[in-house]
Amino acid sequence: MARWARIEYGYRARVGVVEDDAIHLHEGDLFDGGGRTGETVAISEARWLTPTMPTKMVALWNNYRAAAEKNGWAIPAEPLYFIKTPNSFNAHGKPIRAPGAYDGRVAYEGELGIVIGKTCAAVSVEAAGEHIFGYTCVNDVTALELLQRDPSFAQWTRAKNFDTFGVFGPVVSTALDPLALTIRTLVNGRERQNYRADDMIFQPAELVSRISHDMTLMPGDIIACGTSLGVLPMKSGTTIEVAIDGIGTLRNQYI
Repeated sequence: MARWARIEYGYRARVGVVEDDAIHLHEGDLFDGGGRTGETVAISEARWLTPTMPTKMVALWNNYRAAAEKNGWAIPAEPLYFIKTPNSFNAHGKPIRAPGAYDGRVAYEGELGIVIGKTCAAVSVEAAGEHIFGYTCVNDVTALELLQRDPSFAQWTRAKNFDTFGVFGPVVSTALDPLALTIRTLVNGRERQNYRADDMIFQPAELVSRISHDMTLMPGDIIACGTSLGVLPMKSGTTIEVAIDGIGTLRNQYI
């Protein structure tokens, strides 16, 4: 297993592997990286970037059985998803900004993210694993009151895509069993979400396969697997942490 990070170092983006308290820099990028350069950066001094530069984040809705049961939602026959756009992408440690054009409630959603490692179009479930580079933490931030504010049109695009609302990182971890993972979300240090990934309705390989039959997935793209119970609005000044053992903790403040 490797935990790949992308940071700003020497006035440019660099990639490296996180080990203990340091990031060991490598040549190239995550997907065709060369060997170590011998340079290291202390984690405490790292200037974090999003670990990949996706063309899109495909984000699931109603993909956990516990949430579906609690909310009275039917189990979907196929993955239900929306797109988060590049303007929304936001890195570990960077603030989540309240929108200037919306003054309603804004919620966190702690999630597991699948990171695509190579171009992926119409692949089978059996071949999908070959296209998964690793996994990351996601905070799918949502302007709650926009979703159904206009009864004639559900505003998923606007509600999900304000600047800084697509948070992921701090690293991409490889060689993980995603179904053995537990996703936890802490709000000012208090645990608000704690759920297992094996409660997914559509699991990672099937998600990659099905979505790749709809659209081509590119290296670095993210599939956010959806969230479960415990989603709540945030107040200004709140620190949100999405923690997944084997990946790390994605930490941001809502301002």
